[in-house]
Amino acid sequence: MEYHRHGLSETILTTIVAILVMVLVWGLLAGDEITSWIPAAAVGGLVVIAFVVIRTTISPDHVRAAQISKTLKLSSKTLEHMRNGLNEDSAQAVCDLLLPSTQARAISINNTSIHLGFAGQRAIDQVTGTPLFSKEMFKVLKEREMMVITNPQSLAILSEHVGFVLEAVVITPLVVRDVSVGAIKFYYDAKPLVDKTQIAIIRGLSDLLSTQLSMSELDKQSELRTRAELRALQSQINPHFLFNTINTIAALIRTDPKKARELLREFSFFYRQTLENSESFITIEKELKQTMRYVMFEKARFGEDTIIIKDEIEEGLENTKVPSFIIQPIIENSVQHGMRSGVPLTITIKVYKDKDDVVISIADDGVGMSEENLHSMGKARKANSKGTGIALRNVAGRLKGFFDSDSSMTIESEVDHGTTTTMRLGGAARQKGEDIEDA
Repeated sequence: MEYHRHGLSETILTTIVAILVMVLVWGLLAGDEITSWIPAAAVGGLVVIAFVVIRTTISPDHVRAAQISKTLKLSSKTLEHMRNGLNEDSAQAVCDLLLPSTQARAISINNTSIHLGFAGQRAIDQVTGTPLFSKEMFKVLKEREMMVITNPQSLAILSEHVGFVLEAVVITPLVVRDVSVGAIKFYYDAKPLVDKTQIAIIRGLSDLLSTQLSMSELDKQSELRTRAELRALQSQINPHFLFNTINTIAALIRTDPKKARELLREFSFFYRQTLENSESFITIEKELKQTMRYVMFEKARFGEDTIIIKDEIEEGLENTKVPSFIIQPIIENSVQHGMRSGVPLTITIKVYKDKDDVVISIADDGVGMSEENLHSMGKARKANSKGTGIALRNVAGRLKGFFDSDSSMTIESEVDHGTTTTMRLGGAARQKGEDIEDA
């Protein structure tokens, strides 16, 4: 119905304009034979119609409505690509979608190190994959603020990069959780094109893509948390560890019944805590106690003097809350892969603050790993026969999911000199009692 009304209005308006034009032409050709007010009236009518048309089509409400409609259409199209995060495929697709919606000659999207996508005059493979180089770009990434570049020197460098003469460049950041993850760059060959309307469009597109990337990040974290907690639970109930401990207790029943009863009681408590805490935050102090129960079972199996645990906990960090089961897997890895025959294994656990972060370092003096084995362990998608891989990947994934974006886990190792695993818990030192509640 709306379409038919719109078509009827256009038909009527076109008819009136045609009549007024014919009257005007007839009045001019008639000369003195017709009164002079008729051409004037026709001109006046055309001016009024022109004014109405211009007022209707470029009124603020009309422009705003058109822009909102365009943005909503773009939103549905870009969301499909942004769901997968910021990568070469998504960046290229979004560049192709955005270019027709602006007056820019070209558009590029980058992360914090390289250009991921490019749409415009120059060939894609000449820009995509090249490293960032402009000081303006790094400033935008650092300050998370839009920048309009009109400096001739900067434009000359950028012109060479894209392959045509530029008169203006607009860079706007893509921000996720108050951190710049990339930026969009709009290239213009005419400075007047960068007006208030164009700036508003660019700002809206930047906010739109940042929101979509934030949604993608939340989806990934939610998925990661679900999968990680499930893997954590599966890793915790390690059948080899379970059978070895039961066999150790069974052997002690004959030789040391008192010790066997103690281990059986602790073993029951250990697994109850494991199951109850698999989806919750606990203090570092409780995590260490649970880890020491694991060490107790391994000492009972290999001998009391085979494993030596040392800990250095900075005062006040005992109550820092962390996801359960982040220290024990690393100790377990050291015991399983670091022990030498007939030589005690010493494991040192350090917990300290580094500005707003909490750092947990776990170092052993075991057999260590070659660079090749260390690399392959980080790439492993499933555990080997001794369980390497999944538990450590699990820990690294949960650190990223629960703490700030600078959270990380690094592993350094040297053959015959041992292995050191360092976990950085981004922002954990800012915790107050209420900051992280048990899940």
